[in-house]
Amino acid sequence: MVSPMTTSALAPAPEEISRLVRGEHHDPHAILGAHPAADGTVVRAFHPDAKAAELVAADGTTTQMQPLGDGLWAAQIPEVMPYRTRFTFADGETWEREDPYRFGPTLGDVDLHLIGEGTHERLYDVLGAHPRSHEGVAGVSFAVWAPNARSVRIVGDFDRWDGRLLPMRSMGASGVWELFIPGIGQGELYKFEILGADGKLRLKADPFAFAMQVRPETASRVWDSSVYPWTDADWMQQRDARNAYTSPMAATEVHLGSWMRNSDGSWLGYRHAAEKLVEHCRRFGFTHVELLPVAEHPFDGSWGYQVTGYFAPTSRFGNPDDFAALVDALHNAGIGVLVDWVPAHFPTDDFALRRFDGTALYEHADPQRGEHPDWGTLIFDFGRAEVRNFLVSNALFWLERYHIDGLRVDAVASMLYLDYSRKVGEWTPNVHGGRENLEAMAFLREMNQRVYGRFPGAVTIAEESTSFPGITRPVHLGGIGFGFKWDMGWMHDTLEYFAEDPVHRRYHHDRLTFRGLYAGTEHFVLPLSHDEVVHGKGSLLRKMPGDDWQRFANLRA
Repeated sequence: MVSPMTTSALAPAPEEISRLVRGEHHDPHAILGAHPAADGTVVRAFHPDAKAAELVAADGTTTQMQPLGDGLWAAQIPEVMPYRTRFTFADGETWEREDPYRFGPTLGDVDLHLIGEGTHERLYDVLGAHPRSHEGVAGVSFAVWAPNARSVRIVGDFDRWDGRLLPMRSMGASGVWELFIPGIGQGELYKFEILGADGKLRLKADPFAFAMQVRPETASRVWDSSVYPWTDADWMQQRDARNAYTSPMAATEVHLGSWMRNSDGSWLGYRHAAEKLVEHCRRFGFTHVELLPVAEHPFDGSWGYQVTGYFAPTSRFGNPDDFAALVDALHNAGIGVLVDWVPAHFPTDDFALRRFDGTALYEHADPQRGEHPDWGTLIFDFGRAEVRNFLVSNALFWLERYHIDGLRVDAVASMLYLDYSRKVGEWTPNVHGGRENLEAMAFLREMNQRVYGRFPGAVTIAEESTSFPGITRPVHLGGIGFGFKWDMGWMHDTLEYFAEDPVHRRYHHDRLTFRGLYAGTEHFVLPLSHDEVVHGKGSLLRKMPGDDWQRFANLRA
């Protein structure tokens, strides 16, 4: 033990302390943790409610810390060593923990460079919350992109949701904030408390959370999505060798919240749904299940197209391992799994992506390009490299971590046109004077190239309701690069034809033959979409003419 240093020698500059106390310090590690001093090492810790504090060495010996004011404590030790901090409060309660501020960063220079470029294909490996061992200690590393934030703090059960206690460190020009918290692990709930560029404090869910709290709660949950013990190796090998253009595909659309329920009205859950879906597909000859969005979303009454957790299977039906088990079971039964993916827009919920760091970060800043007039949602800024990287890595995430066989991309037409659902004067032409969204086109091309480059056995399918040219043309030939496109025209023509009384159909054969004029222009999937049986449109059965016997006969035909 060295001689105690004076309080002034232990203390950092007053302005540094003030910034820490105000919660505005961009590098709390510069003050807290262990730092070289003239006669050894100074260790500082922060807890504004503590009445006493001490360092606890690995052998159990303790060193009293001196109060520096405003909740800052400091002690001198002979040399750098592993230690814990123990705080004592007015009621006699103590809190002992490993000091998060004695650890170095968990992100390397290469990762930060790629994040800044917007070219990190495995963004989900570095951002978010990751259980790991760091410098020989088990804990969780947290990282979040918030380039315009004044400060970012982590709150959760582990700090009693007190935003003063765990400020994160800025990793410079990358815009990333980082902190390793020792002694916590899988299942912990957390959020980011972000002091935005506008001076407002926001409590945000993690954009890269791999699990979420069950609604209506909105916290993120620490989860390792990389360790599920998959048993579908045979399926994956066969899929990669299969030619999607010559192999049959008959998919059934399934919304897990309404497709089938337990007798008491409760949801089946992922694992129970897997059993029922295998039976259903075998009975009716379906080769694939297409799941309406399974990413986390807040409203039970929706289909899931307003996503608030892009990397988290919704917790309504179980945890992420349960979802993986559903996919695993379908694959082992020889059934492929497609999911609806929603990169076109996101909701305005305050806890999610909207004005994430006090600025229009994920959404486009121009309301003409950043707000969707039909759905009241926000549109991604496809021209921002980091936002494109977020979306592309999300597509790759579902294919890698959950062995998904394909993505049906929702609302592609709304992405491709600047004037989609907008009147004259409500949109601005592109640099060429046209109405095409060139940035969205570039994003979709990049996404398709990355998907087919890493997962050649997977497919991408565009829900595109116009005649935009080249949707399924390869990117190197000037197309958008999708594998398939929904033939919405065929769907509407066919349903209208079969809604006619049989005696009148002779006058409407053009509705069936019209498709022949364009069938060779794209690789089409023939859909009967959920969109056609909602909002009072009636079931397929009710669209048929005649009495019930005739309707059933017509539908079977």
